[in-house]
Amino acid sequence: MSVKFPAFLDLASRRVVVVGGGPVAAGKIESLLSAGARVTVVAPQVQPEIERADVEVVRREFRDEDLDGAWWAVAAAPPAVNRQVRAAADARRVFVNAVDDPRNATAYLGGVVRRDGVTIAISTDGRAPALAGLLREALDAFLPREIDAWLRASDEARREWREQRVPMESRRPQLLALLNALYASKSQLPTSNSQGTPVAAVALVGAGPGDPGLWTQRAVRYLQHADLVLYDSLVDAGAMRRFTNAQCFCVGKRAGRESVRQETIHRLMIRAARQGKRVVRLKGGDPFVFGRGAEEALALATAGVPFEVVPGVSSAIAAPELAGIPVTHRGSASGFLVLSGHAAEAFDNGLKAVQPNAVSLVVLMGIGSRRELAETLVARGWDSATPAAIVCGASTPDEWIWTGTVAELGANEPPSGVAGVVVIGEVVSVRDALMQRVIEEKGIRYGRNR
Repeated sequence: MSVKFPAFLDLASRRVVVVGGGPVAAGKIESLLSAGARVTVVAPQVQPEIERADVEVVRREFRDEDLDGAWWAVAAAPPAVNRQVRAAADARRVFVNAVDDPRNATAYLGGVVRRDGVTIAISTDGRAPALAGLLREALDAFLPREIDAWLRASDEARREWREQRVPMESRRPQLLALLNALYASKSQLPTSNSQGTPVAAVALVGAGPGDPGLWTQRAVRYLQHADLVLYDSLVDAGAMRRFTNAQCFCVGKRAGRESVRQETIHRLMIRAARQGKRVVRLKGGDPFVFGRGAEEALALATAGVPFEVVPGVSSAIAAPELAGIPVTHRGSASGFLVLSGHAAEAFDNGLKAVQPNAVSLVVLMGIGSRRELAETLVARGWDSATPAAIVCGASTPDEWIWTGTVAELGANEPPSGVAGVVVIGEVVSVRDALMQRVIEEKGIRYGRNR
């Protein structure tokens, strides 16, 4: 395959023909109009958004003469039509971009990042547009938010160099030193300013059990000032984006699914912070309760990156509480033990620290292994009739609650794809008492009982 020549086109006030009226064509039209092109769409039928756009619409099949006077063509039609467009374009010396049809194209587009007058385009010569999109997202994530300041500094320096007749070969190292100075001034940040605005390079932020209304004020302030947010899969992404204009990437880990390696998350945070970005690592629950927040804090400290831990409401306490289950209760439990159900051996070792039925147990990441957990409890001397509960999607519209006994833990079907907490102990009976004595009288209820 021949090497493609990269170029940026000035299409302002120039005629561009788009062949096709579907969703793909509509997506291309938006970028063409933003470039100031005069767009003509040729297609028997067009999408409603194309009809509403500031374009000329020709409702019929494509004809070769439609490209007369065109500077650029976009073929977003079936392959047979795209071949006709390519032939007509070649005859008129017009470049054509055939969408997802590289054989009928003479121009290939890719992912584009635009920021404050800087444009970066990534092309795979039409072979792998999805890869171009991923590369675009990666570049967009690491492109400094202060690029406008870079441009202003470069403009001022360029004027001085021209006045002083600085040789071209000397300008690049001087510009690099200037930009490094900008980075250096930003990297020396305190953890907060005089107004209390959070400015640590990286914030390890707890997002609580699910409801964004439970996020702390400091968590929201960090999001509002962030340049990059790396969030867990249990975080409400829609709510998060209401608080921030930062680049947001999901790096969460879910059982049975491919996920981002922890070491990669460390590198992403450190690299972005060293580039002068304000990074938020948004984690479900509390960062230090089975959230690997301590590992991330150690990695940041070792790299010399200033950071702050912003505690969150732990799901270990919040999920049972929202279901009407206290983790401690006078006469039932004077303490509680939080364990991970992700690894059977770790769960079994944790049980060795307490006498059977002596405390409340709260198990995170144990929904999928609930049957095995029940068997381990009984084998360790726990009464199979001990009250048990499962709380899924706490504080969210997907909330689901089950109560029963340890013996019945494996005989229910929690909703798939929703995180949950298992609670074991006499404290579960408090929920039943609440439902009988309070809920019926006042017409309220805890969650969606199953």
